[in-house]
Amino acid sequence: MTDEGLEIRDGIEAKESILTQLAAALELIREHKPSRITTLGGECAVSVAPFSELARRYGEDLAVVWIDSHPDVGTPKSQYSGFHAMAVAALIGHGDPDILALLPATVSPDHLALVGLHAWTEDDYPNAAVWGLTSFSPDVLRGSSKPLLDWLASTGCSRVAIHFDVDAVDLNEFGTGNDTGLGLGNEVGGLASSEVRRIVADIESASDVVALTIAEFYPRQAIRIQQILGGFPLLAPPRPANDINANLIHADQ
Repeated sequence: MTDEGLEIRDGIEAKESILTQLAAALELIREHKPSRITTLGGECAVSVAPFSELARRYGEDLAVVWIDSHPDVGTPKSQYSGFHAMAVAALIGHGDPDILALLPATVSPDHLALVGLHAWTEDDYPNAAVWGLTSFSPDVLRGSSKPLLDWLASTGCSRVAIHFDVDAVDLNEFGTGNDTGLGLGNEVGGLASSEVRRIVADIESASDVVALTIAEFYPRQAIRIQQILGGFPLLAPPRPANDINANLIHADQ
């Protein structure tokens, strides 16, 4: 909680702290050896450690659904230096070599879909195109989750990790102004909260959800977020101990 380690190094803000926290998260996960991981709080980079460790565990049987207004495909060469905007790039094996060296596994780009994407920066386009990432805008999924479910079936994966950045929910649902949304990076024109609930429910019906991240929310919006999350996988009362091995990680940074 100090300013130590927060300077920009190698094109990444607070790289020293990120390396320390990433290593600590991976150590915690390895200690408990969970088959399912729920992560609450923090910015989008909090999914990197759990999703990478589950990619090691499940290999080619793991798909990632990244629900977010933004693609998070930046690299240290991008104009913006925040690592939370580089989380997807890291998960699919692109970016800073020191960070990538810590990851136990990466996800194949054709096993990761960007859902609710509609807020880009100029240097996002080339990365997403070259890496071959699939994306679904809010309008594509307004009436049905079928396009996403068809993609999921095409991967052949039976297990899914879901990342939900609350800025995927349309800011207009909560009024006007960036301080009225659910969290950081609020955008207009996103998915309705009911659409997010339907998409997640449909994913759970079609696959085994082994990871869920809820990222970038304002604590003061906990009641609204709780209403959206009702029924989400890995947040319901636990099944019998012999059925699952669940661990809960709180990420405050």
